[in-house]
This record gives sequence, structure tokens and C-alpha cells, in this order.
Amino acid sequence: MFTGIIEEIGTIKNIKKGDNSSSFTIRANKVLEDTKVGDSICTNGVCLTVKNIYKETFEADIMAETLRVSNLGSLKIGSRVNLERALSLNTRLGGHMVSGHIDGLGQIILMQREDIAVVLTIRPQKDILKYIIYKGSVAIDGISLTVSYVDDEVFKVSIIPHTGEETILLSKTIGENVNIECDLVGKYIERLLGFKSKEDGVKKTSLTEDFLKENGFL
Repeated sequence: MFTGIIEEIGTIKNIKKGDNSSSFTIRANKVLEDTKVGDSICTNGVCLTVKNIYKETFEADIMAETLRVSNLGSLKIGSRVNLERALSLNTRLGGHMVSGHIDGLGQIILMQREDIAVVLTIRPQKDILKYIIYKGSVAIDGISLTVSYVDDEVFKVSIIPHTGEETILLSKTIGENVNIECDLVGKYIERLLGFKSKEDGVKKTSLTEDFLKENGFL
């Protein structure tokens, strides 16, 4: 698990492409401290397992499924990436619980300055928009952000100066894709509501949509 608070920006040093997978070598500094082979490092929001570690780089494999659902497949040598080590028990949870499992992609369609902040308008894939709620949390390229607007097509997030300086988000351009991970709570609720009692006498669940609305979950 991660918090969505980026620790540093790394750089892709080498890419080895297989038939349906890739292996990245990433230059980093801070995230290598106390890191060992087998540990997880969130890279642009994607949980990667460290397979080799050196003085200034680490290597990680990217499987076919990850390349299909994330923007890692579009990265090149020299591309910069957001990096975060896995959450430890003595870490302050400054963002929200992020799994590093990408739900899909979103396209940046507008970037507007609003006083000290920059507001990004993102058009996500239709099947994940339902998990994005006003004032809820969402991870964009691994960054924990608060949704400031959402409708049936797009959502918006505001980037404060610190986030803009410490991540790669504001270096992106209109039309680029970002990795999106929605908050886990909504997905768990949907899964629970999807189960229906069977006709063999199994007790019907009391967890209904009306119950969740009455208790402030929806």
C-alpha cells in the first residue's frame, strides 16, 4: 500500500522490451534508501516489484496487463516518473490508501491556472468515472488528489504549487494520458451489492443501496 505522496521524481534509464512485457531500469535516489530486492515502489501510480537494486538505479518488470491498462508502455528512455516507497507502519498517512493497481487511463483535456493552483480537467475511461466522486480521493499518476468537480464526462483536480514542483504532473501536456486509481471504498461497495441471494435458502444480505444512502455512504 502507498499514500499517494510522491517522494521523488525518477528517470527511465533503460527499457528492455519483450514480446508482451518490459523491464525498466529507473534512476532514483531517495526511494532506494532502505529498499531491498522484493520491495515495492509505486511508479507513476503502478506498484512495481524491485528485482535488482544498484547504487543509483533499480530494475523492475512490467507485465502485459500493466502495459495494457497504464501509461507505462508509452514511456521512453529519459522519461520522468513519480516514485513512492510502500507505506510503513510509522509513516504519516498524508494522502489516502493507494494500492498501486491502476483502474484505467484518463486524458488531460484542459489545464487552467486559478490563482496559485493549476486546475486539470481529465476525461477518464467511461467504466471508471462512476467511482469518482466530488470531494473524494483519486490517485493520478500515483499522486493523491481531491476531486474538485465531476460530471458525466470529466472530473477536475487542483494542483497546488508544492505538488506541481515535486511531481511530473504539470510537465504533461493537453492530450497526454495519466494513470488513474480510484478510491477502494466504492469498488468494495459495488462488489458487495453485486452479490445476490441464491434460491437455496441462503440468508439475504441486509446491505442494500437504500441502507448505504441512509447511512451516508452514497
